[in-house]
Amino acid sequence: MKVLMVCTGNICRSPMMERVAARHVEKAGLQASFTSGGTSSEEADNPIDHRARRVLERAGYDACHHRAHQVTAREVAEADLVIAAEEHHRQRLLRLAPQADVRLLSAFDPDLAAGTGLPDPWYGPPEDFDETLTAIEAAMPGLVAYLRTRPEAAAPSFRE
Repeated sequence: MKVLMVCTGNICRSPMMERVAARHVEKAGLQASFTSGGTSSEEADNPIDHRARRVLERAGYDACHHRAHQVTAREVAEADLVIAAEEHHRQRLLRLAPQADVRLLSAFDPDLAAGTGLPDPWYGPPEDFDETLTAIEAAMPGLVAYLRTRPEAAAPSFRE
């Protein structure tokens, strides 16, 4: 199962979502690959934001080997699931690939109102990155539960 995480520049929220989701899904014993991208090209080839890196590493997540890129229509169309940080990202992704399964991250957090976006920490103080990580982690039980319903994410069974 291919899951694509998307925000604006692909240096904060989407790489954070990618790394957190990969860890939680692996711990749940499911099979999925995670990538991330941005709707904009302005941060293309930049590494993950140093504040996002610091927050991820402090929480025990991998934050290495990331280079930002702008998503393509093909990339969106080929993903089994696309998770957007905000509604304007979701709308843009659906224009790129109208048949794609594009959902907001908040759709996986039952405590949030429908349509709630993941706030962009880039403009705020470093503490905003902690809040973003908390919001991402809050959505993980719902994402894992959703992926359990998808046959593409089922762990392979082994026969002796």
